[in-house]
Amino acid sequence: MRLDKYLKVSRLIKRRTVAKDVSEQGRVLLNGKEAKPSATVKVGDELDVQFGQRTLTVRIERLTDSSRKEDAAEMYTVLKEEYRKREEDPLGF
Repeated sequence: MRLDKYLKVSRLIKRRTVAKDVSEQGRVLLNGKEAKPSATVKVGDELDVQFGQRTLTVRIERLTDSSRKEDAAEMYTVLKEEYRKREEDPLGF
């Protein structure tokens, strides 16, 4: 399955076009390497997705072409969730 489609079907990202844009910006790593939207994902792969100050690391557990909202969370396991601290402004703002 394509990376951009997986991100949409698993509901990690709401729209496929947004998933495509995020991947093209280099904010998605597939097994530790930058991944294009057309990259093929398979069960057991690890994804690192950067959302602003937050990075979410998940392992792919299941691949399906469509899923209900209630079933989407079963498609992956969250391994790690990290928040980057904002760099402090030297002027205190």
